[in-house]
Amino acid sequence: MDVDLRYYLDVFQKVSDQLDQKQLIKNRIETTVGIFLESVVLKMYKRSWANPLQDPITSESRIFFSVWMNDSAIKDRKLFYNIHALKLRKLKGYVIESRKFAETFRAKFKKFEYKWENVSVKFGPLTLMEGWVTIDLENFEDQIMALANNFLEIQGLVDETLVRFEK
Repeated sequence: MDVDLRYYLDVFQKVSDQLDQKQLIKNRIETTVGIFLESVVLKMYKRSWANPLQDPITSESRIFFSVWMNDSAIKDRKLFYNIHALKLRKLKGYVIESRKFAETFRAKFKKFEYKWENVSVKFGPLTLMEGWVTIDLENFEDQIMALANNFLEIQGLVDETLVRFEK
């Protein structure tokens, strides 16, 4: 990486630490901040969205929301976000066809789409939605926080969709 990411890691961690802990606990949402694929990332997830007895960050089958930036994003002053649903056919307790899961989630997401700047759902089933926001590199904590809070508002859509595929 060209950019020293320690500063960005600190910013992402600061935002993660400032998220509404009561709401995270109530919704069983966990967070992690780190570097993944040469990007600084904030991930938000539920343990129930991964296989039991597996780390929900590395489980082969899992669902998570992320906000991230990398060298090119920093140069372009963009902050990216998405929801990934990886190898759901292997998620224990469910019978999931990834494409049908994605279609079901996206139909529910449609009424919230207007709250997500530059969002698209025109991806394969692994990326349920993805988008970006333009940022001011000197002060973008509020935008990370806004994206995280937007996700907290819609996180229940994942659970509602999963229920439809329970064994």
